[in-house]
Amino acid sequence: MNGLLIRPMVAADADRVLAIYRAGLDGGDASFETVAPTWAEFDATRSAAHRLVAVDDTGAVLGWVAVSPTSTRPVYAGVVEHSVYVDPAARGRGVARLLLDALIAATEAARIWTIQSGVFPENVASLALHARAGFRVVGVRERVGRHHGRWRDVVLLERRSAVID
Repeated sequence: MNGLLIRPMVAADADRVLAIYRAGLDGGDASFETVAPTWAEFDATRSAAHRLVAVDDTGAVLGWVAVSPTSTRPVYAGVVEHSVYVDPAARGRGVARLLLDALIAATEAARIWTIQSGVFPENVASLALHARAGFRVVGVRERVGRHHGRWRDVVLLERRSAVID
């Protein structure tokens, strides 16, 4: 995309980040969550070192990616879980792929060897995006949780770094 920039997420991005998150939740196939967190909750649960936004040439935030540690145990220090969300008006324009590519580069530079995520099987666009970015399906957790009154499966994905030994 012409004029697209990936940069670190800052507190001033909070309103747009949370609005994009809400739009994803409203779509019904992005998360078990049904309400976006407050900025304080978001900020407390995502790694400050690995939060990125995609902005257009006007500075408008079009999407974001962030990670959370999967465990506090030292042996899992190189494993994170990520989320990527794109404004519905910017979908299909490569924003999520650019965000994922930037996240992969940043996490590998920080010696993180595994990025994982859980995706609803109905979210075929997200599954295709992750496959193109080098993620593989690890398995499916069947009927792992209820969402809007029905049981949902989750496809477990991971990307193992080829450069971290």
